[in-house]
This record gives sequence, C-alpha cells and structure tokens, in this order.
Amino acid sequence: MSATQSNELPLWVQDREQVIANSTNANVEWRNVNPPDYSRSQQNLAQESLYNHLEGSLEGIVQNLVRTFEMEVSFKTNPQQWLSVVKDKFRVSTNGGRDFTAEELGAKGTYNVFMADSEHYKSSEETFESSHQIFHSTFPQGFPWELIEVYSGPPNVTFKWRHWGHFRGEYKGFAPTGETVEIVGMSVARVTDDLKIISMEHYFDNSLFLEKLTAGGKQEDKSNLTSGCPFGGWLNKFKKS
Repeated sequence: MSATQSNELPLWVQDREQVIANSTNANVEWRNVNPPDYSRSQQNLAQESLYNHLEGSLEGIVQNLVRTFEMEVSFKTNPQQWLSVVKDKFRVSTNGGRDFTAEELGAKGTYNVFMADSEHYKSSEETFESSHQIFHSTFPQGFPWELIEVYSGPPNVTFKWRHWGHFRGEYKGFAPTGETVEIVGMSVARVTDDLKIISMEHYFDNSLFLEKLTAGGKQEDKSNLTSGCPFGGWLNKFKKS
C-alpha cells in the first residue's frame, strides 16, 4: 500500500505521530497540558524493534491502532475524545477478569487495570499517577510495545505482542538487575467496520513479569546507618570491656 493509500485510512489506524499532530487544534484535554513526546520511544523502536511491518499491511494497521489506543488512554484525560474506541460500548479485560469501561480505564490507568493485586504489586492501592511513576522509574529508558503477529483480521482481531524495557531503576525498593525484561502476550480486539475498538481482551503472565522485577532483592536500607550519634561507632572502640 502506498503512503497516499495509507493516508486514506481512518486517522486512528495511521501512525501515532500523525494522530497527535491532528489533535493539536482539537482542544484535546491532555493529561500533561501538552501533547506527549514519543521521540525516545521512536528511538528505542528504531534500535530494538524485532518486527518491521509494512505500512498499510494488516499488521501495520493493528499495531498503529493499539499504539494510538495506548497513547489516548495514557495522555487524553477525557475518554470522550478518544478516537480509537467506541466510547459508549468499549470494555477491556485482562486474563479473564472483570470488564472495565473507558472511564474506569482512564481513571485507573493501564498498569492498574492490566495487573491484578499480587504480592509485589497491588493495583487497588495505586493511582494512575503513582503506577506510571513506578514503571517510568523502573524502566528509565522507556517500555516500548510492538506487535509480533496477527492471527485473525476484523471484526475479531487476534494478535500477539511484546513489551520490553531495560531494568535499570529500582522497582518498589528492589534493586535493578540491568536485565532486559520482556512480556509477551496475546490480545483479542473486537472492532467496527471503520476499525474502532469495541472491546479488548488481554492475556499475559503477570507473575513472570514481577518475578523478574524482584529478582535483584531488596536494596539495603541505609537509613539506619546514619541514625543516632555519628561518633557512636568510633567511641565504642574506647569503651571498657
């Protein structure tokens, strides 16, 4: 498909940067006031992406749709302004769990919806902001996403994907290992004739992901090392036995 033909596709299945560019004059309610900057993500994808899908191919279209969806959930505070979904019908679930509406997803954030309560992550205790801060700190170089393969086309799009990042910042007190942490999952998206998402189901192993983030063990608590008299250790040398 040529670039001209690709531009004739609905905006929400074009390149994410094009979606953002077309939103600048649409009075979008951005979470951080200004549109997001994906330049670091683009650099990571250029250097580390394993799958390069042809522009206009089914794989390229599905990848663009999911990236637009992720951008809108993360940065557009008003779900009524999300282009990628059918607002009044949209539902999303993870690993067979409960369905969330667009409003709930926008309020809780993707991390809290996609990850259930467990020993090392309690989504019920995290806010949208705190969850994003945790994982942005854990993966300071970014946590990009790409599509691996599409198994079935519209209206029920089944696809495999991967998320990855370099574990170089601490995770909730656990030491970074420097390892490249990868999540591979499957999703099923039910879409309309014009490729808006009606519902989406995600399936992936949360426990394996968290095992890797806690593998380095808890970092030493240095607060006790500086408490009390700073000369205590030195004076102990002169105490009488």
